[in-house]
Amino acid sequence: MSRATSLSRVIQNPIADAEARESSALLVGAVVFVAGTIPALFVFWGRDLPISGRGSVGEFAAIGSGIAALLAVLYASLLRSAQQRDTRTWRRLRWFDVAAICAAHAVIALLGWIGLASVFSASFQGAEVYGTSAAVLAGVIMAITAYAAFLSAINLTPMLLSLLLAVFLAVGTLASMLSASDPLWWKENLSTLGINDDISALAFNLTLIIAGVMVTTISHYATAWLPTATQAEARGRYLVRLALILIGILLACVGIFTLDEFFAIHGLTASGMALIYVAMVIALPWLVPSMPRVFVLLGYVFVGVIVVLAIFYVTGYYTLTAVELIAFVLIFAWLIVFLRTAGSVEPKVELNAE
Repeated sequence: MSRATSLSRVIQNPIADAEARESSALLVGAVVFVAGTIPALFVFWGRDLPISGRGSVGEFAAIGSGIAALLAVLYASLLRSAQQRDTRTWRRLRWFDVAAICAAHAVIALLGWIGLASVFSASFQGAEVYGTSAAVLAGVIMAITAYAAFLSAINLTPMLLSLLLAVFLAVGTLASMLSASDPLWWKENLSTLGINDDISALAFNLTLIIAGVMVTTISHYATAWLPTATQAEARGRYLVRLALILIGILLACVGIFTLDEFFAIHGLTASGMALIYVAMVIALPWLVPSMPRVFVLLGYVFVGVIVVLAIFYVTGYYTLTAVELIAFVLIFAWLIVFLRTAGSVEPKVELNAE
C-alpha cells in the first residue's frame, strides 16, 4: 500500500498524480475559504442579510465564487503549463484558450449561485441570515466553487470540456432570456437578445463570443485522436478540424457583430455557421470513416429536422425565433456528442496530449 501524500510533497508537486491533485484542490478551497470569509465578516458585521437580491448573502457569494473560479482555473492552467515545460509531453493551451475557459467557469459559478439563491429565497420567504452565519456560508460557497473549478481545469479532457460548453451555453442563454428588458423579444428572433444596451445583451453576446473561442479551442483536441490509416483519412480529419474552427469563429462573430449595427454581417455569419455544419455532417462518413454509423445517422436526422424547420418558417407555420432556437440546440447538441464520440474512438486521453 502506498503511503499517503504528505503536505510538503503536495506543495512541491501539486499535480503529480490523482491524489496530489485532490489534495491541491482541497488546499485551494481552504485558502479561498479564509480569503472569502474574512472580508465577508467585515462587510456583514452587525447586519441581517436577505438570501437573494441586492446586498444579499447570495449576491456576495455569487460574485466571490465567480472570482474564485476564475483564479482557481488560472492557477490550474499555470500548473499544467509548468508540467508541460518539465515533461514536454502535454500540448500547451494558448492564452485565449485559457481566458475562455476561465471566463466560462466564472460565469457558470456567478449565474449558478445567483439562481440557487433565488430558489432558496423563494423557499424561505422573508427569512434573513445573521451576519456571522452569512459570512461563513459565503466562504463555504466560494471554497466549494474553487475546489470544483480547480479539479475541472486540472483534469480537463475533451469530454469534460464538452460538458462545460453545454452548461455554459445553457446558463448564459437562459440568463440573457430571464434578464431581457423586452419581455416580448421572442416575437422577433433569437439575436434580438443581443441588441439592447443592457445586461441581457451583454450576457448574450459574451456567451456567444466565449463559446466560439471554446469551440476553436477544442477543435484540435476533439479530432487529434481520430485514427488516420491513410493520407486521405488524415486530410479528412484536417477538414473536420477546419470546419469546427470556422464554426467557432463564426459563432464568436455572431456575438461581436450584433443584429442592429451589423445586420448583413450578422446574418452572413449565422447562415455560414449553419451551412458549414450541414456540409460537415453530410461529408462526415467520407471524411472520418471511423465514426460510428449511429452517430452519422444522428447527424442526418438533425440536418433533416433543420430543413423541415426552415420550410415551416418560409410557409409561416413557425416563427423565426422557434427555428433559430431549435436549430441552435440541435447544432450544439451534435457538436457536444461529436466531442464525446471522438474522445471514445481511441482510448481516453487528456485534453492537451499530442
